[in-house]
Amino acid sequence: MKLNELFFSIQGESSSMGLPTVFVRFTGCNLRCSYCDTTYAYFEGTRTTPEEIFRRIEEYGVRRVCLTGGEPLIQPREELQQLLDLLGGNNYEVSIETDGSIDIERVKLRPKQRFILDIKVPSSDMHTYMDFDNLKRVVPERDEIKFVVGNEEDYLWSKEIIRRYEISPERGYRLLFSPVYGVLEPRTLAEWILQDEWDVRLQVQLHKWLWEPGKRGV
Repeated sequence: MKLNELFFSIQGESSSMGLPTVFVRFTGCNLRCSYCDTTYAYFEGTRTTPEEIFRRIEEYGVRRVCLTGGEPLIQPREELQQLLDLLGGNNYEVSIETDGSIDIERVKLRPKQRFILDIKVPSSDMHTYMDFDNLKRVVPERDEIKFVVGNEEDYLWSKEIIRRYEISPERGYRLLFSPVYGVLEPRTLAEWILQDEWDVRLQVQLHKWLWEPGKRGV
C-alpha cells in the first residue's frame, strides 16, 4: 500500500462531522476533479503495510478512522481488505471515502464500516467516469452518498440522478450535499434545499473553516 499521510483531526464531512477521527490518506487517484484540494496525494507517499498502518492508528485513543485519498479503492485489494479486517476485528468505526468510479464491492465491509460514495457532478469534469451501478450496491442504512456542487446546474443534475436511480431520502438513502468551497455560498445551497423541502443533509468542509484552506494534516 502507498500511504500519503496519517493524522488525527476533526472530521469535516459526512454524518461524523465534528468528531475526532484518525485519517489515513492513501496515495494515488484515478480521477482529476477540477476542484480537488488534495492534489499532493496524487503521487507523494511511502510504501507500507496494513499492519504498520494499523499500528500507527492504535497510537491514538479514538476508535474512529477515515480511509481517504487520493482514492482508497485503487490500493491493492488484498492489502486494503486486510486493513479493514484488522480494524473490524478491533471494533473500530470506519468510513471509506471513495470517488464513485470504482466498484465498491471489490472489498467486503465489516460491522461499523461504511462507504461515503462521492458522485462527481458536471463542474468536476469527472461525471462521465462514474460507475452508477454503485448506486445499486450501496446499503441505504449503512452508506452515505455525497454530491459536491459548484452551481445550480450541478444541483439540478444531482436531483435528476437521485430520481433516475431511485435513491431518494424517502427510500432510506442517506444523502449529503456540500458546496464547493470558495465557489458556491453555503447559504445558496441551503436555500435550494429548503425551497425543495428536501430531507438531505447540508454539510460544509468544517476543517476549512477551523483551519485555513490547504492546510495539511487536518
